[in-house]
Amino acid sequence: MHRELLPRDLGFEVRPGDEASLFAWFLAAFLFGNRISHAAAARTWQVIVREHGCDTPARLCACSHAQLVRMLGEGGYRRYDESTASRLAQLCRTLLDDYGGGILGVHAAAGDRAEFERRLLEFRGVGPVTLRIFMREAGPALFGEG
Repeated sequence: MHRELLPRDLGFEVRPGDEASLFAWFLAAFLFGNRISHAAAARTWQVIVREHGCDTPARLCACSHAQLVRMLGEGGYRRYDESTASRLAQLCRTLLDDYGGGILGVHAAAGDRAEFERRLLEFRGVGPVTLRIFMREAGPALFGEG
């Protein structure tokens, strides 16, 4: 069994009220939540965020489907690249259209942690594994738990 990935493994910390770190971790959780090696998921996150600068929902939404597929492939995320690219675009579009562009918007719309988690699970491609990974680090930042 491998150790669970942490934000610091990717070069950042999740901080309360910090949309950039919350979205970075949500993107990482989204990638790590699929059945793919941790190494490929981490590399893909680095490619998307660090190499291509797609570190916000708006920047990811500005990418074409082909660009998203190419970035996923560069990171080694080839097995699910087409479907993951579609889900990633849809996730970012929902954040922009329904939640003011980010995770803090989801938090503001939700009355409590249970509602927040329910809203995240409504995103296509976000299931229980992705939610668990994300909330492990984001829960304390968003809800003062720890």
